[in-house]
Amino acid sequence: MVGPKTNFSMNYLEIKNVSKSYGMKKVLDDISISVPQQSIYGLLGPNGAGKTTLIRIINQITMPDTGQVLLDGKPLSPKDVEIIGYLPEERGLYKKMKVGEQAVYLAQLKGMDRRDADSKLRHWFVKFGITEWWDKKVEELSKGMQQKVQFIVTVIHEPRLLIFDEPFSGFDPVNVNLLKNEILELRDKGATILFSTHNMASVEELCDNIMLINKGEKILEGKVSDIKQQYKSHIYEMIVRPFKEGIDVPEGNTITAMENDRDGNVHITVKSANSNELIRSVLDEGELVSYKEILPSMNDIFINLVTANSSNS
Repeated sequence: MVGPKTNFSMNYLEIKNVSKSYGMKKVLDDISISVPQQSIYGLLGPNGAGKTTLIRIINQITMPDTGQVLLDGKPLSPKDVEIIGYLPEERGLYKKMKVGEQAVYLAQLKGMDRRDADSKLRHWFVKFGITEWWDKKVEELSKGMQQKVQFIVTVIHEPRLLIFDEPFSGFDPVNVNLLKNEILELRDKGATILFSTHNMASVEELCDNIMLINKGEKILEGKVSDIKQQYKSHIYEMIVRPFKEGIDVPEGNTITAMENDRDGNVHITVKSANSNELIRSVLDEGELVSYKEILPSMNDIFINLVTANSSNS
């Protein structure tokens, strides 16, 4: 692994004009993305959008019809399997094997020495609080415990590229938070992470950049912060302590909600084309206790864009 997180001046993973068809159905249509080194990149889209096919191409499980994949500036090659970690949405461990024995075996498939694998795995088992399961059979573990083991096996060989497909599926909130912290730590230690999920709250928490695809086509790409600014609706939320009864706002502003609280404050949600003018007018009416712009959630952006794209195609 490389050193601590610095800047994103270099792209570690590049997808260039990748297309893929199965029979007459085009699953990916001229997809290009650039994933900055040591960042978390969200791969988003509804079911059937083409996300899984793209992930399979990066993992060399299938090949593109056209286009290429570059890893660290070089064409993807079979030996790159040793620097890629992939946690698929559909988990799968050998049910009859002992947990520790299986984890060591899978680590060796990634090129690790048996002794080194055993040592590092035991460290991770302590970290995740599952040491007592080392000599148990996989079938004795709960679904959540099995997923913890698979996460560990995915990251144990310290891959430079990590691909997580719905990594939080089936986890309770405590373990979701555990995995989120581990993913952020892996990024900070040098990993570049491709993160596929339908959980938009996790996207806002974790992702630096995202791509949204629908029906095999890219319909949105960029930094999460820039995208939220791009699709904002100029909605503001204010709390005002009025000098007199009621609050008036200037013409051209549309109040969408207004209510009083027990302390005599007025909570106002308003759509405004000129926030400076709005604030000046409110200061004439009362004391401005708080003020913030309400940006759209990634969930709202996702639904609106996918719905619009689907209706236009």
